[in-house]
Amino acid sequence: MGEMRTGIGYDIHRLVEGRPLWLGGVKMEFEKGLLGYSDGDALLHAICDALLGAAGLGDIGGHFPDTDPAYKGIASIELVKHVARLLKSGGWEVVNVDSNIIAEKPRIGPYLAEMKKTIGEALGVSPDRVSVKGRTREGLGEVGRGEAISAEAVALIKRKE
Repeated sequence: MGEMRTGIGYDIHRLVEGRPLWLGGVKMEFEKGLLGYSDGDALLHAICDALLGAAGLGDIGGHFPDTDPAYKGIASIELVKHVARLLKSGGWEVVNVDSNIIAEKPRIGPYLAEMKKTIGEALGVSPDRVSVKGRTREGLGEVGRGEAISAEAVALIKRKE
């Protein structure tokens, strides 16, 4: 088997009124959305960072700076697709991605299958190679108070043979 590498990603965004809530490339029914230069999808940002880190390609801010008007309001699934193309051109393929969404509300369960499918398609892998889990902070901190949503991701990539 070829060279294998892991990467880790993390992101957090503040919940605000007047924005749609996007997580895992899926629009969720909720009264608030995530504040960000893009659509604020903390899960996809964490996944991008995990993949970029595994490949030694830096971080999401270096590739998609919030000073570049091209990324203002962009759907974060487009960023994932771009990262997947970078990996492929560098001779890497995604083995799997494991991730957590940390939020008190809304409930993540009803959206998990669609998230896995959407992320898998963007990465060019089957949904069974993508894991998304929902967690809470048990009322602790800014996430526990419902002020923010955070996400963590770990990715495994391997050299194409």
